[in-house]
Amino acid sequence: MGLLDKIKGNMSDVETFLSEKVPGYSGYKQKEMRREADKILRETIASRMRHVKSQLDSLQQVLISAGKYHLLTKTGSTATQIQTFIDRVRTAAYGYGGLFDAERVDEDKLDRLYEFDAALMDYVDRIQAAIDQALDNIDGDIDKLVTQIQTLAREANSTFDERREYIAGTQDL
Repeated sequence: MGLLDKIKGNMSDVETFLSEKVPGYSGYKQKEMRREADKILRETIASRMRHVKSQLDSLQQVLISAGKYHLLTKTGSTATQIQTFIDRVRTAAYGYGGLFDAERVDEDKLDRLYEFDAALMDYVDRIQAAIDQALDNIDGDIDKLVTQIQTLAREANSTFDERREYIAGTQDL
């Protein structure tokens, strides 16, 4: 059962009555449930990415202990990129916020937006895997591994830019 289905299952009796009896309410409520599902998804992504950032902080400590000070600037800028991604995901627009917004977003567009946001979880996993690999290979080609982590963090932010362009209607997902 998907997140949207769980939210639908939590509808109150009043909401169910309104959906059945008030013209237009059902479509409005469907959109609101899609936005709520997307919000919960993005909160999950941000939470998991905060954990990834703490792992990057651990990597920085290991680099210091190993005397690899030359990588601290790169890992510091990567931490900033990850924090930027977290903030952007957490505070992103939902598509449209209510009945009277100038730009209306249809349900298909909201579904594509949710799918796009779900795909962002891949960056969490990929960055975590790269950090794990770096921690396991601190005496190996650590410069290359830290560069890989930095590249993934930048790519995550660039990919997120596509979301904003999609909501603005300047790009299709």
